[in-house]
Amino acid sequence: MKRNFLVAEWGALALALAGLIVQADEPAERKPAPPPEQPSGTKSAGDAKPKMATIPDAASRPVVITNTVTMGGRPVTYTAETGMLPLLKQDGDSRASVFYVAYTRLESSDRARRPVMFCFNGGPGSSSVWLHLGGLGPRRVKLNDDGSMPPPPFGLEDNELSILAATDLVFIDPVATGYSRPVKDEKPDQFFGQLPDVESIGDFIRLWTTRNERWRSPKYLCGESYGAFRAAGLAEHLHSRYGLYLNGIVLLSGVLDFATLREVPGNELPYIVFLPALTATAHYHKKLPADLQADLGKAIRAAREFARGDYALALLRGSTLTPEEREDVAARLVRLTGLPRSLIEDHELQVSSYTFREHLRREEGLILGRFDARITGRDADKRSAAPLFDPSYASAYGPFSAAMNAYVREELQFTNDLPYEVIAGVKPWDFETRDSYPNVSGKLASVMSQNPSLRVLVLVGLRDLATPMDGMRHSLDHLQIDPVLRRNLTLAEYESGHMMYVNKADLRKLQKDLEEFLKP
Repeated sequence: MKRNFLVAEWGALALALAGLIVQADEPAERKPAPPPEQPSGTKSAGDAKPKMATIPDAASRPVVITNTVTMGGRPVTYTAETGMLPLLKQDGDSRASVFYVAYTRLESSDRARRPVMFCFNGGPGSSSVWLHLGGLGPRRVKLNDDGSMPPPPFGLEDNELSILAATDLVFIDPVATGYSRPVKDEKPDQFFGQLPDVESIGDFIRLWTTRNERWRSPKYLCGESYGAFRAAGLAEHLHSRYGLYLNGIVLLSGVLDFATLREVPGNELPYIVFLPALTATAHYHKKLPADLQADLGKAIRAAREFARGDYALALLRGSTLTPEEREDVAARLVRLTGLPRSLIEDHELQVSSYTFREHLRREEGLILGRFDARITGRDADKRSAAPLFDPSYASAYGPFSAAMNAYVREELQFTNDLPYEVIAGVKPWDFETRDSYPNVSGKLASVMSQNPSLRVLVLVGLRDLATPMDGMRHSLDHLQIDPVLRRNLTLAEYESGHMMYVNKADLRKLQKDLEEFLKP
């Protein structure tokens, strides 16, 4: 069915849109009973006792609805199960309740043979709302086609570009995010770290797979941002701890090695891997010279060749560069970034993403987004070394938060009076490292070597200045796997940024790339 409405209109339509509402353990049809008529002379609503807070946990039954979405001109009927699953201690007691939404297509004749994809975002500290309502699920937050923010109030629409036709979907919110919470007397910080995070999500996937009898199904992970870092470690953990072998992993706008991101003294790598993304962004904002502006592919190739060659060498040489060599490098950086020469020289040829975002369009009073550098904003501070906020995150946070809070209660019919934590505070986060950068490339290489059928799809955005596209390229190029296994790696680029699915044209490409990847 087609639905196009604002959040304010949902109250009257919620039951019609939600479809059949049942408890997970009860096959009989159940519909909400109408409220009883109040006889004359009874107390008014103002005199009634206040309602107790509704806070479900893993002991509560999930709620299941049935609905239909049109995809590719054909209806796809599915169930959406919303609930909480326990994380268990060795003695069987629960230590946390994890919130999830699982979508299962009903037309499938053999559920055991149908793929299932477990999806999560990153942060760490992010809920899965971005993948859920941004691109993969059957309902989608309503944005402008280019991914920019419409005026509030915000709404939802059917996602005809969901991948539900090709795979069932399970969206997982790690502990402290979404509605996931530790049980009473359990401290949330026990989950705040690289290893406990992987163990807790792995425990959820094991239990969900067992309860839903999906051990024989093809299984996939999809992680975005830090979620890609999690997915690489999680794949190895599921393999070694439970013997749960995956068919594929989707690493979306991710990072495997934090050395590619940390712009700190002594680490030259970020300046090298960020440069092609800076060039792609300068091209979008029409700041490149005419020959590069006329050909995006040529511009990116030039940036990549320079970054991996003369620029890398110049950064390694540091103060030993001659004045003539320094001038040549500065001139080439001006050509590839659109930044003023004086700025590049003042920063010792080290063009950081923050400097770039602050200065590329400073004369117009504009700053660039971090997650999506196509999107601009104004912070009115021209003295700052970096933007005071990220306009691309600001344009997404409100629409996604409003959509999720309305969708859960009004359509999925799941009631929880706790706030849905889109982004939760999970610091300090223990990366299990002492003298090195966090890096899961070895874990990914290990699980790919042990499971030669495991395929990996890497998705990157050209204008992503949070996790740049060449950061993942660098990690893949240095992945220690047999050359034969490299045929299991696929990389796809998109025109927008970190959350490429908010851009409608990129979402169409994403659907095609994922459906192709999911084919046996």
